[in-house]
Amino acid sequence: MSDLGGVPRLAWDWFRDGRGVVVATVVETWGSAPRPVGSQLVIRDDGHMEGSVSGGCVEGAVIVEALEALEGGPDQKHARLLEFGVTDDEAFAVGLACGGRIKVLVEPVVGQANGEATRGAMTVDVLAQLVTQREARVPVAYVADLDGTTRQLDSAQAYPDRFRLDRSGVEDDARTFVAVHNPPLRMFVVGGVHIAQLLVPMARACGYDVALVDPRPSFASPTRFPDLQILDDWPDDALQAVGLDARCAVVTLTHDPKLDDPAIMAALRSDVFYLGCLGSKRTHAKRVERLQKAGFGADAIARINAPVGLDIGGRSPAEIAVSVIAQVTQILRQG
Repeated sequence: MSDLGGVPRLAWDWFRDGRGVVVATVVETWGSAPRPVGSQLVIRDDGHMEGSVSGGCVEGAVIVEALEALEGGPDQKHARLLEFGVTDDEAFAVGLACGGRIKVLVEPVVGQANGEATRGAMTVDVLAQLVTQREARVPVAYVADLDGTTRQLDSAQAYPDRFRLDRSGVEDDARTFVAVHNPPLRMFVVGGVHIAQLLVPMARACGYDVALVDPRPSFASPTRFPDLQILDDWPDDALQAVGLDARCAVVTLTHDPKLDDPAIMAALRSDVFYLGCLGSKRTHAKRVERLQKAGFGADAIARINAPVGLDIGGRSPAEIAVSVIAQVTQILRQG
């Protein structure tokens, strides 16, 4: 599955190939559930599956329900809301530690809306729109009425807190489920220095698509950064080409204004949620002077996190990398 298309893209591809398809989504959890709300599993009519709703402990039961939901004609295919829970004694064996419970929405994909007969099945036109939005990196909400037939897409602006926190869930009315489909997080690290070598795997572990920006081949080499996308254009050109947005973080590490400043300016002209710059307070003061001369105002400059990272007293490259990813996470989740 592609990171952008994910489960919806695979479901769409299978349906277009003439297969029966069901999408299962975790809509609520209680206690210690192994997978968060919004986790998805797609099941094909031959039982093949991709994704996960529980890390393996209830997938078998979900597949059985999914295949049953595909039985009959188009008018008989309908959504099912399943709840799984275990006692504390049984919890560890099946993966729902400490008596956790999960609720899973099972939705067959149907060719067109058939009114009440579909009973909440996912229509292919809504699925296609969802895939298109995801692959265009447009944040989109999939909204399902758990007690009815309504399935529709909505904008991120309708649920700002959910999108900021990446938090799918049921609204206060106890019947409207909102699945948050945010574009994948991206991080652009400017400067192939030692800190970058340590920051990159940390960012990847936190779910970021990471790219290194550095036109210097001695720094940005595949030997030093194996299996990493390297953008060897000048930083402002490279960042403009990739299209920065509100799901992006930019970290400048070169200590060279000729490289850092163009990247900083490109980031300040975009909606990136995080911009962090290596350097001391004295270095940053000089940076501020240059940005002011370039026409940037106080509000824009205040977006820069400098010196970069949370103040945890880190000194080594590894400790600085830890402080950076901690600060990025704090700003992403808390604003």
